[in-house]
Amino acid sequence: MRALILIATALAMTVPAAAQETAASADWSFAIHGGAGTLERSRMTEQQQADYKAALQVALDAGAKVLKEGGSAIDAVTAAITILEDDPKFNAGRGAVFTWDGINELDAAIMDGNGRRAGAVAGVHTVRHPILLAQQVMEDGRHVFLSGKGAEEFAGEHGLEIVPPEFFATEERKKQLETLKAKNLSALDVEFKYGTVGAVARDSEGHLAAGTSTGGMTGKRWGRIGDAPVIGAGTYADDRACAVSATGSGEYFIRAGVAHAICDRVLLAAETVDTAAKTVMAEVGAMGGDGGVIVVGKDGAPVFALNTPGMYRGRATASGMSEVAIFADE
Repeated sequence: MRALILIATALAMTVPAAAQETAASADWSFAIHGGAGTLERSRMTEQQQADYKAALQVALDAGAKVLKEGGSAIDAVTAAITILEDDPKFNAGRGAVFTWDGINELDAAIMDGNGRRAGAVAGVHTVRHPILLAQQVMEDGRHVFLSGKGAEEFAGEHGLEIVPPEFFATEERKKQLETLKAKNLSALDVEFKYGTVGAVARDSEGHLAAGTSTGGMTGKRWGRIGDAPVIGAGTYADDRACAVSATGSGEYFIRAGVAHAICDRVLLAAETVDTAAKTVMAEVGAMGGDGGVIVVGKDGAPVFALNTPGMYRGRATASGMSEVAIFADE
């Protein structure tokens, strides 16, 4: 009888512990962005707002589903970004902006916080999903950053989907380039936003990942590369600290090393991800740059920091949060 009591007591003590372990393993979080800039209600119809929010929700749900089912942070990031790359409303993949020479040049990067593995590509024209090419570079492991024809040759050798350059072109983006040239405007004057897309995730194992994909800026010249594919500028992940994906005036984000700077503040200064993100974005603003970041840390919900009127964004967590937003005051 005494033995039975001891066994029952032991079971009573272990069941809660197992339940706690299960609960902890399900503690995932996820966030996406689709660009930041002069996004104001007065410049968007209610239908446009609804269309963008619906598109963001589709991508957010795709990444959240991966995590909810126990998938990896890397897989969640690519699940969301490939959807955004195929959506012409965003400046990545199909719907990417045009360079000064009238072509679409695509950049992307991905980073695994588990071991700080990374892959990046720049200046590709025929790879349907640049984020998957960046992932393949990371998985291959011999290099971190490939560009141009070499990156496309690598894509072909690894069986990634190749499409004709015309696949990425849209009439709206052509008109933006024509307007920019005719009126001698800046990229933001014709786009109103930095349309880079990105995602950050923490999976049920506690691993972090970040990914970013972009077509750059309308009218860019001379093979210009922004922050999105630059590890430590527009994309960074470290399991010890946080995962970051940025969108904004790339030259300033490179100079400030935004993504790495945020994670450094979390790791070395013991700041919260929210404080670190806001502090670094304030530094970018002081330098003259603008944009925004999405950040997820080792625990807690994802956070956003931006110094523009809006940023297409969304976040979801294991606790039931699921929300998308556009304007800074949302």
